[in-house]
Amino acid sequence: MNPQQDTVTVARRAELLRVLSQWAEGGVLRRLEAALARFLASLCPQTPAEALFAAVVLADLEGRGHTCVALDELTLHATGLLQRAQAATLPLPGLDLLDAGGWLRLLAGCPLVWDETAADDSGAPLVLGGRRLYLRRYWEAETQVARQLHARMRQAPPVDAAAAAQVISTLFAPSSAASADWQRLACALALRSRLTLLTGGPGTGKTYTAARLLAALVATAPNPAAVRVALAAPTGKAAARLKQAIDQAMLTLPALPGVADLAARLGPARTLHSLLGARPDSRRFARNAAQPLEVDVLLIDEASMVHLEMMAAVLDALPPTARLILLGDKDQLASVEAGAVLGELCADAEGGHYWPDTAQQLQQLAAQQLPAGCLDAQGSALSQHVVMLRQSRRFGGSIGELAAAVRAGQADAALRQLQSPQDDAVRQLPPSAALFRELLQTAVGGRGAAPGYAQYAALLQRGPAGASASAWTEWARQVLLAFERCRVLCAVRDGPWGVDALNTAIARELDAAGLLRSRGAWYAGRAVMVTRNDHDLGVLNGDVGIVLPSPEGGLRVAFTQEQTVRSISLSRLTDVQTAFAMTVHQAQGSEFEHTVLVLPESSATLSRELIYTGITRARSAFTLACAQEQTLRDGIARVTRRCSGLRWRLGTLGTS
Repeated sequence: MNPQQDTVTVARRAELLRVLSQWAEGGVLRRLEAALARFLASLCPQTPAEALFAAVVLADLEGRGHTCVALDELTLHATGLLQRAQAATLPLPGLDLLDAGGWLRLLAGCPLVWDETAADDSGAPLVLGGRRLYLRRYWEAETQVARQLHARMRQAPPVDAAAAAQVISTLFAPSSAASADWQRLACALALRSRLTLLTGGPGTGKTYTAARLLAALVATAPNPAAVRVALAAPTGKAAARLKQAIDQAMLTLPALPGVADLAARLGPARTLHSLLGARPDSRRFARNAAQPLEVDVLLIDEASMVHLEMMAAVLDALPPTARLILLGDKDQLASVEAGAVLGELCADAEGGHYWPDTAQQLQQLAAQQLPAGCLDAQGSALSQHVVMLRQSRRFGGSIGELAAAVRAGQADAALRQLQSPQDDAVRQLPPSAALFRELLQTAVGGRGAAPGYAQYAALLQRGPAGASASAWTEWARQVLLAFERCRVLCAVRDGPWGVDALNTAIARELDAAGLLRSRGAWYAGRAVMVTRNDHDLGVLNGDVGIVLPSPEGGLRVAFTQEQTVRSISLSRLTDVQTAFAMTVHQAQGSEFEHTVLVLPESSATLSRELIYTGITRARSAFTLACAQEQTLRDGIARVTRRCSGLRWRLGTLGTS
C-alpha cells in the first residue's frame, strides 16, 4: 500500500469508528459492536473500513441469534444496518458494499481473519469457514458441536434385537392404528444410537415417550441397576416440569429389569448450568472433558431453548460412551442467545429420510413399518437419529387446526380458523377502537367457559375456610391453581401492547372491578414471576407466585411446590416482576387452560415461531388480540432463519 492509499484507509477507518460511536449512542447498535470495531482496529491498524464493518454486521447479527453470516448475504445485512441508521437520522459512513466474491477476497487477505482451510491456525479473532464469517468463539462452538455429534452418530451400541423387541413390546400396547406408532419407533431408534433427537408438537407425548425410552435403555443394559440417568433442562421451571412429567409417566411402566426403582434413582431434574457446575463470573464450567459428567444417559428437555455454546459445553462434558437424548418442539421459539441447534438438526424431521437399513432395523425392534414417504436412500446420516412424533393427544378442533395452519405458514387458513372457528375454543377479538377494552375484559372475566383472572381473585376474596395453617395452605393452593388457568402472553415487553403496559392495565381493571386493591408495589393478589434462580429460597427463574395475606399478619408470596405450598417473605424476594402478562418466551414450556395472545401493531418483532408458540400454550381455549390483520399475516410469513453452518459441517464430516 502506497502512502496516499494508506492515508485514505486511515481516514475512512477513523470516519467509520466515529460513526459507529454515534450509532451506539443513538441505539442503532449495542455499545458492544462499536467497542469491537475499535478493538479490531487497534489490533490491526491497516484494516480496511469494510472489513471492520463486516465484523460489526456479524456482531449485530449475533445479538439477534445468528452464529455467523454467509458471505452471500453479508451485503444484504450490511444494507439493513445502514437503513436502520438512516431511519434514525444518524450519519452514514462511506463504504463499498461488495458481492460475495469481493467480500471473500477482502476478508481472506485481512490479518484479522483466519481461513479454516489454511494449514496453520493464526488465532485471528474472525474465522472464514464454508463461505461464512464467524466470531472465533462461535466458530469454535459450532466446530465442537459438529465433531461431537458426528462422533456419536458413528457409534452403534450393540443391541440384542430379540431382547430389545420384547422390551418395546412390553412397554407399548399393541397398536391397531393403520399409521406408524412413532412412539415405539422412537424407542427403537434410541436403542441403536448414542444420539437421539425426539421432536414433536405439544401433546404428542414427548415426555411419555421419553419415560419409556429410558426404561427400554435401562432394561436392555447388561446391568440395569447400574445405569446412571440424568435429567436436565435449560431453565429451573422447565427442569421441574420435566421431572414431574417423567415421574407421572413412570407410574404406568410395566415390570422390567431395573425399572421398578428407576424414578427414585433418577433424582431431581437440574438446569444445565447446575448440571455442568456453573462458575460465578466465568463462562467456563466445572464439568468438561477433563472432569466429565458421571452419567450413562443424559436426557435434555426443551432443547429448542439450548443455545450453541451451551450445547458445546454439554457435549464437552458428556462421556463418549454416554447416550444423549434431546427433546423439544423444533417449531417453537429458539434460544434467546445465539444458535438454533434443535431446529437446525431437526429441520428435515417431518420427511423422515430414513435409509432402507434403518427402516429394516426399526421394523425388527419395534414391529413397525415406516411409511414409504419417510424412506430415502440418499438421506443424511443425521436423519437416522431424528424422530418426530406426529399425533397430538392434546389438540383437536380449532386450536389444533389454527396451530397447524400457522406452522405451515398458511395465513389465509389461520385467519379463516380465527374468524369462523369450528368450535368456541378459538376466538379473535374484533379489531376496533374498543380492542384494548375488550382485551382487558377478556383477561379478567374470561369468555364463556374460558376462565379469566376473576376466578382466582374471587377465591382470594373468599379467604381460607378456617383459621388453621392447613386451611390457609389449601386456600393458597386453590388460589394458585385458579391463577394458572389463564394467562395473557405478549410478543413484546414495551409499548401499549407490551407486558409492562398490560400488567399495569390488568391490575387496574381488577381493582376497578373490586376484585383486588392494587395499591403500591406489593398488594394482596399481585401475581409475580421470579426472574433469577435463588436456591436458598427454593425458587427458580420462571416460578409464579401470588401475594397473599399470611395467618400471622402482613403479606407473603405463595408458590406451589409439588403438592403443597411454600410462602416467602416479601423482603426476601428481590428479583421478581408482575406476571398478569408475560412474554411468549417466558411462557415457553408452560400451558394454560385459556391463553390470550396479544400482538403489537407493528409486525417487526413477530415471527411464525412466536405466534405458533403462543397458540400452543393454550390447552382448551385461545383468544387472539391483534389490531390489524396484516400484522398477523406478516408475522406468519416471517420465518426465523438463523445463519449457521452446523448442518453443513455435519455433512462434511459425514463424507470424510
